[in-house]
Amino acid sequence: MYGFNAGVLHRANGGVRGFDSGAANELVRRTLAQNGFAAEGTTQPDFVSTVLKGVLGNSATLAAVRTTEEPDLPNGARFLAGSYACAEGSRDYRLYVPSKAVERLNGLLVMLHGCTQTAEDFAAGTQMNALAEKHRFAVLYPQQARGENSRACWNWFSPGDQTRDKGEPAILAGMTRKIVADFGIPSSATFVAGLSAGGAMAVILATTWPDIFAGAGVHSGLPYGSASDVSTAFSAMAGRNVGTASLAPQVPVIVFHGSADATVSPLNADRIAGDVRRGHSGQSLETSERRTVGGRNCTRMVETTMDGRPMIETWRIEGLGHAWSGGNAKGSHTDASGPDASAEMVRFFGQCRRKRT
Repeated sequence: MYGFNAGVLHRANGGVRGFDSGAANELVRRTLAQNGFAAEGTTQPDFVSTVLKGVLGNSATLAAVRTTEEPDLPNGARFLAGSYACAEGSRDYRLYVPSKAVERLNGLLVMLHGCTQTAEDFAAGTQMNALAEKHRFAVLYPQQARGENSRACWNWFSPGDQTRDKGEPAILAGMTRKIVADFGIPSSATFVAGLSAGGAMAVILATTWPDIFAGAGVHSGLPYGSASDVSTAFSAMAGRNVGTASLAPQVPVIVFHGSADATVSPLNADRIAGDVRRGHSGQSLETSERRTVGGRNCTRMVETTMDGRPMIETWRIEGLGHAWSGGNAKGSHTDASGPDASAEMVRFFGQCRRKRT
């Protein structure tokens, strides 16, 4: 069941590295007080469990990054392990290559896990490998290094990891370029998606590397430039307005966010949509509909250019917390109810394929 809104016309332009735990804990206490979370001097949890658990992990077992058994693969499919290094650093990865890869891959999807997750865990929870097998695309799962963030979070709130040629964006873009070249994947069909910290990093890549990524998927993430340190990270997570970023995504973006997300405010989904709109010139057409999918009510908003090209698609899912919608319980931070975020992202990316030049 759903309701449909005919359309609205819009006009254009409408983890922390190497920290000292004592100093960080004190900073957290001051920041919480300044942002109205607690009175000055109130005892707060450890920095990791307060910031990294609250921001981008929210796991009851933060003591160890989740491990997952190797999946059973279709005959001929491969789940490769590798590592990529460049001047900015190195990261390990897993790469799913479907069984029909010999017939040429249709594209590449880079999947960025959330805090406390591993590449294998994220693959199991999102079930993206099964979709890759069906649609014949490869899936790259970069793995955050524990030495760079003690809870395996991508450092989305670090200024050194928010620019094109520095830090994690440069590493992830270089890794993607290597896989694209190694497997002869069309440059018109390379996409990135992520959950929470991974979603925030996906926005960064969509903003700083639009020449590599033709579209992005963001689940429970945050807008580009929404934080520059621990203090502003708290404000961004809580949905407080921290200003307009100087840059905006230049590629189409699909966003999922739960209305019951107590970790990252759903207001961040609206801000991502606003940034995408701001990054496009010309007029756009917006439509919206109400649906009940997988036992959950949700609102789907779609905005396109006047000639029908996708710009932004946003799903607000009632009752969903900080978890991957329609995910598999074999992975962490998943919720089986609601729309299948993985399938909807793949469908959206199919609309975003660039024309070859």
